[in-house]
Amino acid sequence: MFEKILIANRGEIASRIIRTCKRLGIRTVAVYSEADEHANFVAEADESHLIGKPPVKDSYLNMDKIIEVAKNSGAEAIHPGYGLLSENPDFALKTKEAGLVFIGPTADVIGMMGDKIAARKEMKEAGVPVIPGTEDAVADVEEAKRTAEEFGYPVMLKASAGGGGIGMQAVTSPEELEKAFEGNQKRAANFFGNGTMFIEKLIEDPRHIEIQVLADTHGNAVHLFERECSIQRRHQKVVEEAPSPVLTEETREKMGEAALKAVRALGYVNAGTIEFLVDEEENFYFLEMNTRLQVEHPVTEEITGLDLVEQQLRVANGEELKVSQEDLKIAGHAIEVRIYAEDPDRFFPSPGKITNAAFPEGEGIRLETAVHDSSEVTPYYDPMIAKLISTGSDRGEAIRRMTEALEDFTIEGIKTNIPMLQKVIRHERFKAGDTKTSFVENYYKRG
Repeated sequence: MFEKILIANRGEIASRIIRTCKRLGIRTVAVYSEADEHANFVAEADESHLIGKPPVKDSYLNMDKIIEVAKNSGAEAIHPGYGLLSENPDFALKTKEAGLVFIGPTADVIGMMGDKIAARKEMKEAGVPVIPGTEDAVADVEEAKRTAEEFGYPVMLKASAGGGGIGMQAVTSPEELEKAFEGNQKRAANFFGNGTMFIEKLIEDPRHIEIQVLADTHGNAVHLFERECSIQRRHQKVVEEAPSPVLTEETREKMGEAALKAVRALGYVNAGTIEFLVDEEENFYFLEMNTRLQVEHPVTEEITGLDLVEQQLRVANGEELKVSQEDLKIAGHAIEVRIYAEDPDRFFPSPGKITNAAFPEGEGIRLETAVHDSSEVTPYYDPMIAKLISTGSDRGEAIRRMTEALEDFTIEGIKTNIPMLQKVIRHERFKAGDTKTSFVENYYKRG
């Protein structure tokens, strides 16, 4: 096993990785910006190094500086966490060229799956169902309108690069498409350096369900069942659970096998997630692949008993998976909510100083957090400040524990989305398992 690794990330995921490393006896190196000098993860790591000013381009996206720190500190590998450089093929390649191990898949696979058009083609060839859509990029708005007419409205206009809902918009008419095209193209170019657009037929009122996969360098691969991630705002997940409250065993098996087809076709190694849209008849369609650890990985850990960070480390160290598909069983139910420093009605970030923080505890409650009393939530980074996970012997128990835990969660000095999460978890449609991507739009009343 590695003796020392560098964590090229910040916040709660850096703390999460450090926790597993401590248990395994692996020393950790943290990197931080000036804005994060007093952050939890900086104190928790065995050693920490300042790498730049607060803006991410001057710190957490500075590949050369991060790799320099890794080499000078004697780290053998780099864990990228999620976000930031985690799905940057150039960073994975630079890490390897520096003689370090990148804890994730190869650069070429990251690059392919980061291009949604290329990913669609690869999945189609592998026999994984894909949403009907363009095989290549649409060059301009006129071609986009012609293509949309062929598929029939409504359609989804999407950026080929990036994620998080940026550059993505449902459109129902040529007029809407004309208004949306240039704006989404520019947004994608600004965020991802790539304004390439394509069109898919809109799957109306779907569920967003993903399959966690693990694969080693010895040809072994398993899926760790599904996560239901349909409760979203602005196309970004806020509530996730495992298993799905509605998926039949037959569909679960089909989706798992489809995910493993993708893994085998790609020669994929390490942890990854295949995301699908699922319609009313449980037809499922490939959406994208995340070539990294997911924010919502704790719910999978809770129902399988596996530490996914540990699995990532062992695979990156060249070890064989110790579990087979037959070994894996679903035990109980888990729900995760993402707690953001944001206005609970308008969903705008709410940076500032936390004046008081009190966190829930108890049976079936797990907390992953980046903050404490007197923490400063800066405007430089993603406003997620914590993840709260509840588990139970069944979904009802997990919901009851989450309801109580959110009541006991105190953050003062800034606005958070806790009131929004409370409304969602208490809602009768949520309790009934009606967790489609339209949930917030249809059922969440602001104010």
